[in-house]
Amino acid sequence: MDPITHQMNSSPNMEINTFTITTPASGGGGSSSMMGSPSGSSASSPTTLSRYENQKRRDWNTFGQYLRNHRPPLSLSRCSGAHVLEFLRYLDQFGKTKVHTQLCPFFGHPNPPAPCPCPLRQAWGSLDALIGRLRAAYEENGGKPEANPFGARAVRLYLREVRDSQSKARGISYEKKKRKKPPPQPAAPPPS
Repeated sequence: MDPITHQMNSSPNMEINTFTITTPASGGGGSSSMMGSPSGSSASSPTTLSRYENQKRRDWNTFGQYLRNHRPPLSLSRCSGAHVLEFLRYLDQFGKTKVHTQLCPFFGHPNPPAPCPCPLRQAWGSLDALIGRLRAAYEENGGKPEANPFGARAVRLYLREVRDSQSKARGISYEKKKRKKPPPQPAAPPPS
């Protein structure tokens, strides 16, 4: 058994009924319970993890649960980019972002004036952040970077497709944020 799968199977009492992706925009003020650390350290040495580290651990545990519930069950070493895509599509059922279809009269409107029957999906930014956390967690848990299924070309293309389709459907452009240039320094007078 590979070390990654062994670590995921070391907490059999964990059960996940729903999946929540917390992004900075949503506030993330939900409760956060500490689960036993993978190294098996005792409760006498409390470690305060950052919000990012807590979320990364929850995402990793959720993905591990997804693999165990997969039919047939999958080990992480056999997981591919296709399985990651299947996981992302599975998460859409828990989405809260309205994505208008091309037939919807509100297609391309960021703030529609009335309700419509278009589906709720995971927002592109949430999926992008999730993949980033899972990609880091995979390598932190002993996975080889060249075999990381979260960095597969198919996953990157899927995220780009989701970004573009949501941008068109919601009328919101996802431009890369440009770095602010430092203000120009005044020229020093020449020494006399």
